[in-house]
Amino acid sequence: MIPVNTPIFNGNELKYLTECIKTGWISSEGPFIKQFEDDMAKYVGRKFGVAVSNGSAALDIALRAIGIEEGDEVIMPTFTIISPAQSIVYAGGKPVLVDADENTWCMNVSHIESKITSKTKAILVVHIYGFPTDMDPIIELANKYKLFIIEDAAEMHGQTYNGKMCGSFGHISTFSFYPNKHITTGEGGMIMTDDVLLAEKCKSYRNLCFKPERRFVHDELGWNYRMTNLQAALGVAQLENINAHIIRKREIGSIYSQLLADIPGIELMPKRTEYAENIYWVFAVICKRKSAIEMMKLLAEKGVGTRPFFYPMHMQPVFKKRGWYTNENYPVSERIAEYGFYLPSGLGITNDEIKVVTEKLKSIL
Repeated sequence: MIPVNTPIFNGNELKYLTECIKTGWISSEGPFIKQFEDDMAKYVGRKFGVAVSNGSAALDIALRAIGIEEGDEVIMPTFTIISPAQSIVYAGGKPVLVDADENTWCMNVSHIESKITSKTKAILVVHIYGFPTDMDPIIELANKYKLFIIEDAAEMHGQTYNGKMCGSFGHISTFSFYPNKHITTGEGGMIMTDDVLLAEKCKSYRNLCFKPERRFVHDELGWNYRMTNLQAALGVAQLENINAHIIRKREIGSIYSQLLADIPGIELMPKRTEYAENIYWVFAVICKRKSAIEMMKLLAEKGVGTRPFFYPMHMQPVFKKRGWYTNENYPVSERIAEYGFYLPSGLGITNDEIKVVTEKLKSIL
């Protein structure tokens, strides 16, 4: 089986992990935490980074920090993982959905303004698969209607929008460091902002809202969402190689694109838009002949691991049970969720494995 993702650890990961073990700093108190926060903030172009246990935790904290509460509406894409919607719901708000763009599969920004109401408090942007969302129109809308921007850059380590780093936009942004990301800490996430007050709130919320002057007295409820020094040590080492990781990801995308060019029935992401070059977090395809479920089953029988596209929020049973989105249809998101999946494209894949995958996909088609 060629797995859908294989991470690589070819830098200082072992050295830094060994240092953690030898010094005994394995918890969330170790020195690699602050180093990772500072290094990521510098890389992205933010003033503050707050390391947490995973990307979903980062979203929970970010929404609490900006004050999302009962009755608030937050505009977000329907085509994404459930984490952003879940965090909105946990905060007491309601996700208001927008369809995907036909070319980038990110949120279609031309549909956002019609969704703004007196209850709207924020726009939650999610950059998808390889491209950033078109940020300039969102920033204009946020300024016009005095809305917060939450930027979920979980999949966009090193990607830029018009030359500016993803994760550097809006009031607050989040990252994930799951094993399929360009930087991995196994599990892990980070919140980033330029606002010192937001940063301090996030640090408190990740650590059970312990009071500095008296640890076990609490004015607010938070979470135990801390990152460990072991995870941060991995992150520091991975970040040292981020430029090589990005080059390799785009190389993987280029090889696949060449091998699958002009194959009938296959739709690929574009290589670039007017504001970004595809970073190929994953190599995604849409097969027009069979559903993604059928194609993935056939590929699994031939030893190829795959992963389906996100399932749209307006179709999620958990939200249908609440009576939400009953008369809402988002045709682009529905189409790509039905026919889209991605192929093995982790940093550890070899060029020979890419060739094997494409030959097996061609044989099925």
